[in-house]
Amino acid sequence: MAAFNPKMMCVLLGLSALLGLATGAKFYELFQPSWATDHFTYEGDVLRLKLDKSSGAGFASKNKYMFGKVTVQIKLVEGDSAGTVTAFYMSSDGPNHNEFDFEFLGNTSGEPYLVQTNIYVNGVGNREQRLNLWFDPTKDFHSYSILWNQRQVVFLVDDTPVRVHSNLEHRGIPYPKDQPMGVYSSIWNADDWATQGGRVKTDWSHAPFVTSYQGFDINACQCNDTVAWSENAKKCSSSAERQFWWDAPTVAELNLHQNHQLLWVRANHMIYDYCTDSARFPVTPAECEHHRH
Repeated sequence: MAAFNPKMMCVLLGLSALLGLATGAKFYELFQPSWATDHFTYEGDVLRLKLDKSSGAGFASKNKYMFGKVTVQIKLVEGDSAGTVTAFYMSSDGPNHNEFDFEFLGNTSGEPYLVQTNIYVNGVGNREQRLNLWFDPTKDFHSYSILWNQRQVVFLVDDTPVRVHSNLEHRGIPYPKDQPMGVYSSIWNADDWATQGGRVKTDWSHAPFVTSYQGFDINACQCNDTVAWSENAKKCSSSAERQFWWDAPTVAELNLHQNHQLLWVRANHMIYDYCTDSARFPVTPAECEHHRH
């Protein structure tokens, strides 16, 4: 029997995804605590992270991935969550890292949660958008997903696209497609900026602040992080010999219905877009000239 080649790991995971074999998993199958393990509690398939005055908590995927879709169902902090941030994101390593962020910014009781998305490419971020949601994210679990392929990055809430970042390399604009990324989530105190620009502070009398998780799913190409980035990218890309679902034409761009959904979100729920912030960016960022985010 031939020896196992770890470089084939990306291909094997990709083929499983193509065949529809990837399914939802329990937390410990895909993730592990990264800090404050004493702030984790498990109730069946539900994981709860708590923030108190001593610490927040966070977890990370056991593996890195290139291309695919990651999803988790989250129920955010109920009641007064001002000053707190719950984050769900993908990130590579190093100073020139790529990163795709969901950040859920807490608020005082009765005020809506704000969702901030951001994208880092080669270590450069400052691409924030903020929106409110069309439901109360503290009352039940909702799905939050990041779809990533060589054509686009799509942020989805309950499978509704809320942001798209397209590959515009043909216009000289860098696109994140060559660094394997881990999947992370955490809750922490950010009352210096999270709620009304830091004017509303965390009320520790309401602690602990608890975010709940279930429905962990990673349908993506798993990579060996000891292999060169270029080799991982090659192994996770379709070729004449193999076809991966994330390279299919149906996910290369939004379909008509998804475009309508994105337009609806932008028209009714977006409250901040870096592309229109002329105070921060007197010269409109190049990518803003060419596609919707």
